[in-house]
Amino acid sequence: MSSLLETREVGKSFGSVIALNGVSTVVNAGEVTCVLGDNGAGKSTLIKILAGAHQHDTGEFLIEGRPVRLSSPREALDRGIATVFQDLAVVPLMSVWRNFFLGSEPRKGWGPFSWLDGRTARATTKKALAEMGIDLRNVEQPVGTLSGGERQCVAIARAVHFGAKVLILDEPTAALGVKQAGVVLRYVAQARDRGLGVVLITHNPHHAYPVGDRFLLLKRGRSLGCFDKADISLEELTRQMAGGAELEALEHELRGVQQ
Repeated sequence: MSSLLETREVGKSFGSVIALNGVSTVVNAGEVTCVLGDNGAGKSTLIKILAGAHQHDTGEFLIEGRPVRLSSPREALDRGIATVFQDLAVVPLMSVWRNFFLGSEPRKGWGPFSWLDGRTARATTKKALAEMGIDLRNVEQPVGTLSGGERQCVAIARAVHFGAKVLILDEPTAALGVKQAGVVLRYVAQARDRGLGVVLITHNPHHAYPVGDRFLLLKRGRSLGCFDKADISLEELTRQMAGGAELEALEHELRGVQQ
């Protein structure tokens, strides 16, 4: 069976700046592929290629085994690739249910005589959130009144409800405390268990390791390797992320200064 998504030696340049160079990874159904790296590592460029916002310059991007060049995020969404960016694209003053259906509202009637079916939208939102284990007091409350973790969870539930096969999450735990981050990671695991392929972008190996099945490490646009969970420990993942050899050289240098 082919992977949901696959990149083979994908590269992307902006003028003379090489943002990505020869990056390969796979995203399978029912698995979480974690993309790790510091700022400037190329994480954002990679997910924008997967999400249809950029086109790759070199290499191959495959969806279910077929090479593609996505022309827009809309095309990616039509192919079942949903991306939840850090800013979440929510309208803070709008209710939870209006945000849940933003742009895809259920309607009654026909043509110019149709109107928004609020009752169905509210019931569907409540049911979809409950199925993901999200218990909101009131779907009428503005999204802006939710915590950061709850907002991420609503965005995840929305993608699942609208039939996403692949869910791409851009630093979903970056601005969250320990407890809120744990809540979001639980819903990431639920999406995986429902058969979605999940791409989790993060700079925190402690968030990636508990839910990840595969780890792609990026540094300055290049891949440091793509590892299955069985092949790498949390300690080694953290060491690779931090630039293990560089840290050891720095430690040795500092020890020499202290003497």
